[in-house]
Amino acid sequence: MEGNFSLIFDIIYDFSPENLYFIFFVLNYIFAAISYKLGFARKISPLKSIFVYIMLAIGVYIISIFSILQYPITESLIVVALVMGIYRFRLYRERANSN
Repeated sequence: MEGNFSLIFDIIYDFSPENLYFIFFVLNYIFAAISYKLGFARKISPLKSIFVYIMLAIGVYIISIFSILQYPITESLIVVALVMGIYRFRLYRERANSN
């Protein structure tokens, strides 16, 4: 075992090594935004929402460095988004059946 835990890193590195950070930033931001929206978002004003997504982008900017270091950050965000999606779907079905 050579210490590489990131499967997505290998795929992206083979595809486009010169845009590696930008691709990881976009992927991480998409999955982090999905996870936020599914699990933590509340009804807030548009200005506050813009602020939240800007702060999310700053956090993802920092987290993407760990993706470059071949830690499984993107894979973890994918799993979180899937779990949150399943949770919201089951919650929706449960609420629909109780009415």
